Amino acid sequence: MDGVTAMLVFIVLLAIAFDYTNGFHDTANSIATSVATRALSPGWAILMATAFNFIGAFLGTAVAKTIGSGLVNDATTTQAIVAAALIGAISWNLITWQRGLPSSSSHALIGGLLGATIIGAGFGALNVQGIVNKVLIPMISSPILGFTIAFVFMLAIYWIFRGSKRKPMARRFRRLQVFSAAFMAFAHGSNDAQKTMGIITLALFSAGVIPEVEVPTWVIIVSATALSAGTAVGGWRIMRTMGQRVAKLEPVHGFAAETTGATILLGTAHFGMPVSTTQVIASAIMGVGASQGARAVRWGVARRILIAWILTIPMAAILGAVSWVILDALGAP
Repeated sequence: MDGVTAMLVFIVLLAIAFDYTNGFHDTANSIATSVATRALSPGWAILMATAFNFIGAFLGTAVAKTIGSGLVNDATTTQAIVAAALIGAISWNLITWQRGLPSSSSHALIGGLLGATIIGAGFGALNVQGIVNKVLIPMISSPILGFTIAFVFMLAIYWIFRGSKRKPMARRFRRLQVFSAAFMAFAHGSNDAQKTMGIITLALFSAGVIPEVEVPTWVIIVSATALSAGTAVGGWRIMRTMGQRVAKLEPVHGFAAETTGATILLGTAHFGMPVSTTQVIASAIMGVGASQGARAVRWGVARRILIAWILTIPMAAILGAVSWVILDALGAP
């Protein structure tokens, strides 16, 4: 096995590892609210999230193409850059997971890729328009939409069921939340698995294995499987933060937050925008919490989450850049 082939195998294994950490890191995104409201037991919630994450991964490849060729110049991307991006993203995922912070795996991968590209190929290799249109604008707008839509949706539900008694309403929405949790898991799979598809495809292209940045079928299957396997493990530290510490949730709030988050994720995936599922669902939870009054949201926890969001891309970029320096010193292609 020559050096280029060995490096490609290493990158594919790294990508699978990243997808796996993405799965257990972001499990909370799709099931935290349904577990917190007792609509589903943790075991059943994880099983359902695993299945629907896998199915959702086959929805499309628009996000994968953005990661593969929309953010950096694929012609100047080396295997060392791709490997460094993955190492930076995995490192940041593990750091935030250990601390129970629901940061974005998507932005960790993007940050790692940008940092490795800048140090390895220069600023000229960045696709500034793609970064602005596909990353920065959605990064700001998606949590705003999540908060606003969830807040309005919650108020609409309150108005529609204003004559209902609390307990029958809770039972009704506890059943509905099973469907909204499945919807959220499906949307999570449609968005997050594609990032790994894109990075593996970029590695295959840089190694000359494929003639253009088009996602092979086997890459879709591998990415979907790794994400689902990680989901099956669960992310209990982050689940506690998302489901219990941001706002006090009842089944109606979980239904509204999950439905809002899933709808936004499917829309952004359609347009090839690699948004953060963490940002979307966390902002939706804040939105439904705020519908009960400002004091219903634990703003101190929300502030910690916001700090993690702000730090993710630059910190992952630094980790990606450092990883490239190390790999380059080791003679990686």
